[in-house]
Amino acid sequence: MSEEESNLSRVDLNPASSNSDAGLAPLLLTVTELIRQLMEAQVIRRMDAELLTEAELDRAGESLQRLEEEILRLCEIFDVDPADLNVHLGELGTLLPKEGGYYPGETSDQPSILELLDRVLHTGVVIDGNLDLGIAQLNLIQAKLHLVLTSQPINN
Repeated sequence: MSEEESNLSRVDLNPASSNSDAGLAPLLLTVTELIRQLMEAQVIRRMDAELLTEAELDRAGESLQRLEEEILRLCEIFDVDPADLNVHLGELGTLLPKEGGYYPGETSDQPSILELLDRVLHTGVVIDGNLDLGIAQLNLIQAKLHLVLTSQPINN
């Protein structure tokens, strides 16, 4: 086996030597940051609508701040530039809004994916469907989906 083939089969589990071009850490940090900012937008919406008590607002703010600090700490450990968490998705735009460029409930000319998700959560969406996957006229995988996605309370 050549040295190049040997290097391809080796997995480096040492975060200090990894970078943003390899591994799952950048992807997981990106998804975590997206969810953190989405939760922050929902807290802001509820704060603006006066739906949170002072204690709830304090708890949410402290939790979001701790989560942001942890994401930054993990970026440092895995040698990921926090700016790289905002992935550019071509014609779809960016995953996250530019720093200070979005306030929940306000519209923008070029909304990020986060802004679109925030609007969907605020408005709500229902997805209902069936999925059958197969080959040779055999249904091998079947799925039934009923999904309600909203930031509003759901009464059963």
